[in-house]
This record gives sequence, structure tokens and C-alpha cells, in this order.
Amino acid sequence: MMIPSIAVVVGVLVLVWSANRFVDGASALAYHFGMSPLLIGMVVVGFGTSSPELVVSVQAAIDGVPAIALGNAYGSNIANIALILGITSIIMPITVRSKILKMELPLLAVVTGVSAYIVSDGYVSRLESVLLLMLFSVLMGWSLYRGRMKTPDTLGDEVAQELKATNRSLKQAVSAVIVGLVLLVLSSRSLVWGAVEIAQLLGMSDLVIGLTIVAIGTSLPELASAVAATKRGEHDLALGNVLGSNLFNTLAVVGLSGVIHPIRVESQIFTRDMMVMSALTVSLFIIGYRFPRGKGRINRFEGVFLVLCYVGYTALLFLG
Repeated sequence: MMIPSIAVVVGVLVLVWSANRFVDGASALAYHFGMSPLLIGMVVVGFGTSSPELVVSVQAAIDGVPAIALGNAYGSNIANIALILGITSIIMPITVRSKILKMELPLLAVVTGVSAYIVSDGYVSRLESVLLLMLFSVLMGWSLYRGRMKTPDTLGDEVAQELKATNRSLKQAVSAVIVGLVLLVLSSRSLVWGAVEIAQLLGMSDLVIGLTIVAIGTSLPELASAVAATKRGEHDLALGNVLGSNLFNTLAVVGLSGVIHPIRVESQIFTRDMMVMSALTVSLFIIGYRFPRGKGRINRFEGVFLVLCYVGYTALLFLG
């Protein structure tokens, strides 16, 4: 039990460090090659923060434990909204100003609905996984189109401010990407192996391990990024990390994992986990637009509510 626990702890710590290094390096590299700050915020930062989820889920699928892959993706989505945005907004209320992010909110709700339909029959086939990857390709195309537009957006302004503050050279950026990617792969192997061993020793299902230990571990980069961005007043960057991550998890992570190893979906995923994820996504959509006033803001009261939702959900998992 001690060795698997050490493997999980070391895997999570290295995963968090390497993910942040990888995203920072990739952002600086893209900036050096002339990519606009808005496009970097939407694609590199938004999707790049989910690199731990992608690497861990792919590794789990290769190892023949697709339940961890699916639990990691959906568990991370739940943690992103309830835990990460909850904690972040308690520290400092989040104001939604970016027009791009307000367009991503209903898009995430639609994508979540598509995913719910796919898992409702208890199986994610290779064909359905390819469909998810095709939807992700369309989303990437839309992101590239929006990111190349010259219209000003607060998300782009905040990313530009971050890039100027870090000021990495081209050599430093390439080094950060290579080191971050290598350590991401190694730490993911450690995390998946340790999580599977702990699940077997405790008699827990791979799904619950994926929804809790693995999901929280892979979501820590988003938490660190969101808290740091919010403290600097970069609210749209904090929310953009979560929205981009959830879109990436739902489409790319599940899609790629399902192509590698078709996933048999336990009934609880649809009746419990997908319903919780859908409810949180809809609530984020409502909060983001703040109907009927139209001024999106996640205040401290709502942050406490989101964290309590996550505590209740986690308790339900272990009690169940």
C-alpha cells in the first residue's frame, strides 16, 4: 500500500509541475512564432491545461483500464467547476467580461448534452469516439477563426500581459515544452499504476478512483492557474482555463481514449456522474450570463455553494 501511495503522490506532484511548465513553454513558443494572444488563450492555454487529463487517460486506456480514463475526464470536469471555480471565487469573486468565453458557455452545455446521449446506452464505441474527435476538430477550427479576428477581447489582453511578464526566450520555451512533455508521460504512468494498485487493495472500483484521486490530481494545474490568475485580476483567463479544459476533456480526452479502447460505461456514470456534471455546467451557464441582468459574476456565496456541491458529490461516491 505504501509504494502505490508514494507513486500517486509523486505522480501528482510531478504532473502539476510538468503541466505548468509545458503550458508556459507552449504559450511562449506560440507567441514567438507570431500567434495572437487571444488565440494562445483559447487554444494553447485553454486546452493545454488539460494535458495531464489527456496523458493520464490515454495511459489508462493503453493499460486496459478505460474506466479510469472516463472517470478522470468527467471527474475533472466536475472538479473544475465545483472545486476550482468554487475555491477561486471564494478567494476573489470572478467577473465574466470576455465575449469569447460567453460564447463558450452555451457551447459547453451543448457538448455535455451530446456526451450524455453517447454514454446513455452504456457503451462508448470507436465510432462514437471518432465523432467526439470530429466535434473537437470543428471546435478547434472555430477557435482558430475567432482567435485570428482583430476584434479586441479581455481574454487576449490578459494573455498578452502574462506573456510579457514571463518573457521566455525561444530556447527556454522549447526546453520547457520538451521537459514538460517527457515528465507528463512519466508522471502519468506513475499515477495510473498507483491508482490501480490502491483500487485493488481497497476493493474500490476503477471508476471511483478515476473520479476522485486521479481527477483531482490532474485538475491541480487548473486550480493553480485559476487562483494565480484571479489574484492578478485576470478573471477571464481563470474562467477560460476551466471552460477550455472541460471542452477538451469531454471531446478530445474521452474521444482519444475510446479510440484506443472502447469503453463500457457503468450505469452510475449516466445516472449519477453525468447528471452532476450536466447540472453544474448548466448552473455555470446561468451564472456566466447572470440572467436576467446579463452581468456574469461568480460571487463568494456561489463559490461556497459550488465547493459544498463537490464535497457532497465526493461523499456520495465513497458512501455509494
